[in-house]
Amino acid sequence: MIRSELDAAGIDDPRLREGYRRCRELNAAHGRTFFLATRLLAPDQRPAVHALYGFARYADDILDDLDPGLSADVRGVRLQQLADQFFSGGTHLDDPVLAAVTHTARRYRIGTELFDDFLTSMRMDLTVTDYPDRGALNLYMRGSAEAIGLQVLPVLGTVAPVEETAPYAAALGRAFQLTNFLRDVDEDLLRQRVYLPADELAAHGVDRELLTWCHRNRRTHPRVRDALAAQHEIARDTYRFAAIGIPMLSPRSQPCVATAAALYAEILDRIEESDFAVFSHRATVGRARRLHVAGIGLIRSWRARNGSPGVSDATGAA
Repeated sequence: MIRSELDAAGIDDPRLREGYRRCRELNAAHGRTFFLATRLLAPDQRPAVHALYGFARYADDILDDLDPGLSADVRGVRLQQLADQFFSGGTHLDDPVLAAVTHTARRYRIGTELFDDFLTSMRMDLTVTDYPDRGALNLYMRGSAEAIGLQVLPVLGTVAPVEETAPYAAALGRAFQLTNFLRDVDEDLLRQRVYLPADELAAHGVDRELLTWCHRNRRTHPRVRDALAAQHEIARDTYRFAAIGIPMLSPRSQPCVATAAALYAEILDRIEESDFAVFSHRATVGRARRLHVAGIGLIRSWRARNGSPGVSDATGAA
């Protein structure tokens, strides 16, 4: 399958092909829902999306490696080395992932400022463990989430001016990350991080100490439940806004994005159904449900690529 994708994308250099293969492996191993959605893209689009994911994963692995022997300074040095390599202007054929992502960035003319924004937010994770308000969290998400949506946009293609579509692409990246923040509250506490605005938590009588109590006792305190419900509604609103932009994408890309949005939004459903028991189990969408939603998206994707009718309802993938 990967061979046909690389052939469709016109990627012939053996070393580049190896880089794209490595990125696809990273996506398949770590981005289960995202990888499933990428299967709905046209074959020539998939390698570029895998490459962008691979680069983000590279940085995440530097930051989230739980080895206690890796200090923030060491992680910072490694992150800077990654940035220096990426921005050096070379082809990086000695590093498979960097070779693929630099090739993708040049091919689709993805602005280097988006990668700079991403790495800036990753550096914040070295020292910032709490966010006092929504503005501070949004500043972090500008690089960690919105930049990713904007990086992918040229690969997806648009039928509307890019400047009109961009806010919705950025919002979808933000919606995905807000979902992760809710799902992973407990896991993030292990890394001493809280990705929820402190002032909005305080409005419900919640602080880091109470969140830590929830973590230790594997249960959600009523005040924390109310605070998470409020964050949950903000995430829902973000998905609603982002959905406006899906019809602005190239028809062949709409089923993929609609499916990814539907599946990630269903994580919010699972969180709500558990009554926000995020400290005792991790919310997931079952395999059968993921395959069902992806199957509907696959039909719409085939129709879009073959000029068949019925693509305009792509946002109803779920």
